[in-house]
Amino acid sequence: MLDFAQWEPLFEMFVIAQVQGDSAHDIAHIRRVVALTKHLTEQSEANLAITLPAAWLHDCVVVGKSDPLRRQASRLSAQRARAQLINWYYPKQWIEPICHAIEAHSFSADITARTLEAKIVQDADRLDALGAIGIARCFAVGGSLKRFIYQESDPFCLQREPNDQVASLDHFYQKLLALPKTMSSDVGRQEAERRVVFMQAFLDELAHELDHQYLSLLLGQSVKSDA
Repeated sequence: MLDFAQWEPLFEMFVIAQVQGDSAHDIAHIRRVVALTKHLTEQSEANLAITLPAAWLHDCVVVGKSDPLRRQASRLSAQRARAQLINWYYPKQWIEPICHAIEAHSFSADITARTLEAKIVQDADRLDALGAIGIARCFAVGGSLKRFIYQESDPFCLQREPNDQVASLDHFYQKLLALPKTMSSDVGRQEAERRVVFMQAFLDELAHELDHQYLSLLLGQSVKSDA
């Protein structure tokens, strides 16, 4: 039986030294994913000796959203985690399952999670993209990349395809609102659905606040097209 009270400070100190300059993938994000991973592991028969280090190390290589290597971030993190776990003499029978969980956690990498432990870490990471914290992270990333908050001509993608390279709000429609369907665990899916309800309430309030301006823009477009 591993003494996780001994291992966790080691994981945390290592990760703190790696995560710099990305407010959406900082140490606070990792701590939230760790907490969610612990909860999901408790609700299943998963092995904490795999899920816990995978959660701590899942973003130990940070690649910016606009970086061409973005899709390789989880593989790079798995490679660094493997080397560090070997250096720490972590039990070798769990190193490859940990690295698979790290690789498979990323949405953009599109790697199928083959084990229960990988599914749990993937669910935990995706949950942190939803709810109140998900909204905050979405706009933090958008602001850092100098994207618009919303596209003024059609904020809620009613008459166009979403493009989150231009506007942060589009990311809701391009990815976030569909995440509950991608959850692997029942408890993860239930929490994801609860968080999406909150996000929809945010969108409803935003629509209310923009209502006069938005309707005026749509009416203006209609007049132009009729002309």
